[in-house]
Amino acid sequence: MSSTAYESRSYVPARDLKAGARILRRLPEGVQELPYTLFGLQPLGPIIGAEITGIDLSEPLTPELKAELHRAFLEWKVLFFRSQSITSEQQLQFAKQWGALEKHPFLPRGSSEEVTRFEKNANMTGNENVWHTDVTWRLEPALGSVLRLSEVPPLGGDTLWADMAAAYDNLPDEVKRQIDGLTAIHDFTPTFSRFLNGEKLAAKQAEFPAAEHPVVRTHPETGRKTLFVNAAFTIRIAGMEAEESEKLLAYLFRQAHVPEYQVRFRWEPNSVAFWDNRATQHYAVSDYFPNRRTAERISIAGDRPY
Repeated sequence: MSSTAYESRSYVPARDLKAGARILRRLPEGVQELPYTLFGLQPLGPIIGAEITGIDLSEPLTPELKAELHRAFLEWKVLFFRSQSITSEQQLQFAKQWGALEKHPFLPRGSSEEVTRFEKNANMTGNENVWHTDVTWRLEPALGSVLRLSEVPPLGGDTLWADMAAAYDNLPDEVKRQIDGLTAIHDFTPTFSRFLNGEKLAAKQAEFPAAEHPVVRTHPETGRKTLFVNAAFTIRIAGMEAEESEKLLAYLFRQAHVPEYQVRFRWEPNSVAFWDNRATQHYAVSDYFPNRRTAERISIAGDRPY
């Protein structure tokens, strides 16, 4: 490029940069802000993530406490509890108060079929460091998950969550119009096929056929529109040419990376996170190898996105 081009500024690239204030709504439009009276709640960010105090997760919830906690769950999208010395069975009983539990077909199991156990150490690195929404390859992806860490590394191993309603709210109007009514194909194969040989992979693909979900999901309880594609499991936009699909998906995937939509949690032993899988993506930071990090996750069955 000639010096004349630099001097005339004709080389300046047109980039999709959005600086300044963003639309950050924690509650759906028209929903009134109400206090929490049965526990303490400390926000960890303006729109997503809150730490709960005054609740012992080893004890059953009263109907009143469960209702108020569920309201906080919907309003903050991910709730954190510290110093919860609970067993896997008690974690199960807590999760069951929100519905039937899932069994993950690919990940290591803990004390029962509903418990997924993640043991990271010098022989097993953390590989959940991709922004994703859990099991969107299911026809009915999980409602939410309860994750408990029993061992944490001395440094690192944080988890981040992103509010995908905020991600949708801040899309340019022309992009909203473009993706309105589109559906996308979700498949476990890109992420989990490396664990299966040809015969077992074919059997699992038959058991779990690719799922087609709206690119923009309507949350079944809050009514909010959320961006419902993720880099781990969404493979293409239905009915779109491959190159065009990948370009659009790459743009939509990047929306989870915006810090204004995120909360980051620093784990301690016996910390618990309970998140709304219908409204969020998450990313487990893998910066602690070869130290140990041990977690157990229990997921609650969801419904078909619309």
